[in-house]
Amino acid sequence: MFTGIIEELGKIVRIENLKGNRLLTIGAQKVIDLTKIGDSIAVNGVCLTVVKIENKNLSFEVIPETLDKTNLKFLKVSDSVNLERSLKFNERIGGHLLSGHIDTVGIIRKKSFTLGGYKFEIALDKDFLPFIVNKGSVAIDGISLTAANIKGNTFSVYIIPHTLKVTTLGFKGPSSYVNIEVDMLGKYVLSLLKSQQTVIS
Repeated sequence: MFTGIIEELGKIVRIENLKGNRLLTIGAQKVIDLTKIGDSIAVNGVCLTVVKIENKNLSFEVIPETLDKTNLKFLKVSDSVNLERSLKFNERIGGHLLSGHIDTVGIIRKKSFTLGGYKFEIALDKDFLPFIVNKGSVAIDGISLTAANIKGNTFSVYIIPHTLKVTTLGFKGPSSYVNIEVDMLGKYVLSLLKSQQTVIS
């Protein structure tokens, strides 16, 4: 489990193809502390398992299914990624609970300066729109944010300068792909409602 509060920006130092999988090696300073092989780290919001630790580098083996469903497939050497260690339940939850299981990939349609921060308009597959609720929680590249201005197949998030500075959103703009994890409570509620409708019908 994660909270969507990014701890640091890591940098891709090596990408290797291994028997159909991809090995991502990421340079890190903070999240490597007390991390051991087998631990979970959210990389752009994707829950990955540490398979190797060397100096200040963490390596993760990524299977084709994960590459297909996330924006990790677009990463190149020297790209920055959001990093967060898994949640300890004796700590504050600053964002909202995340599983690290990405639901879909969205695309940034517009980025504009507004009200002392930035507004990102993000388009996503219409099948996931029922999970986006005005003033509800949503994770973008693993960042805990609040959805607003839902129109058609797009919604907006507002980013303060600090978040822009310490996350990958500072490097992204129109046409950039972002990982989206919708609120897990919303998924369970919608699933329950659908199952009840099936029973009634």
